[in-house]
Amino acid sequence: MKGYHLGELEELILLTVGILDQEAYGVSVLEEIKSQTGRKVNISAIHTVLNRLEDKGFLTSQMGGATEERGGRRKRLFRISDDGRAAITEVKELRNKLHDQLPPLALDFSYGY
Repeated sequence: MKGYHLGELEELILLTVGILDQEAYGVSVLEEIKSQTGRKVNISAIHTVLNRLEDKGFLTSQMGGATEERGGRRKRLFRISDDGRAAITEVKELRNKLHDQLPPLALDFSYGY
């Protein structure tokens, strides 16, 4: 394993970019996270993490076309790179491996601990 290290918000945003596919940009990521998780995240945090994930090589970006709706401004669209897909896969496998090792009683809260 290469050892991809992702923080919780990085993982969440990377997964969300994958869900949105070719429509992933700052605001759409923000709205999808809120829709999927109910979690409110600051748009500045979204942009910071998108840039960090691109710097790490997990995302690529390109500028989309300008629209009247956005006052002629262009959207920066993100996509998952091959390394990003590998990171998601590795994180999922690690989480599943750990989860599968939990003894059955570890998640049984009827004992009142």
